[in-house]
Amino acid sequence: MVRDATVATLAGLAVTASLPFYLYGAWIVLDNDTVTWSVLTRHLKYISVGLVLTTVPVVGWMAPRLMDQFGGLAVLHAVLGLQAYAMLAFAMTGIVRIFQAKYAADLYRDPDQDVDLNDLHENMSAWRGRLRVGVFGYVLFWLGAYLVGVLRYFQLHVL
Repeated sequence: MVRDATVATLAGLAVTASLPFYLYGAWIVLDNDTVTWSVLTRHLKYISVGLVLTTVPVVGWMAPRLMDQFGGLAVLHAVLGLQAYAMLAFAMTGIVRIFQAKYAADLYRDPDQDVDLNDLHENMSAWRGRLRVGVFGYVLFWLGAYLVGVLRYFQLHVL
């Protein structure tokens, strides 16, 4: 049987490895003035890898063990992690609508059109706000959950 410390180390390494994918995925969008279809799909490839590297250990190992460790830092770790995913879901309510409006206006395939994004739909600024708040919240809560997870790892498996 594989020891908990070994699985915890592998889970921690997977979650740690997700951060560079998130950062590079964000950099792809920030580094391009115009988000074309190829830029968007490249961005999503990196972000998706980051999400998989975080979500698989959470669903496959951390969540099933939560009730056995319910208390103290385990609860804080779980609450911060769940809040991160809630903020991601909130961001998705904005990005899906933005994607639909940009796709309908053909701004991914023909990005040289001189169109203000806010002119595409009356709710565009609200959708962009949801996206910004959701992404910022996800990163903030992910970082908090990560730091608490590292602390828990050292308490349970190193000290």
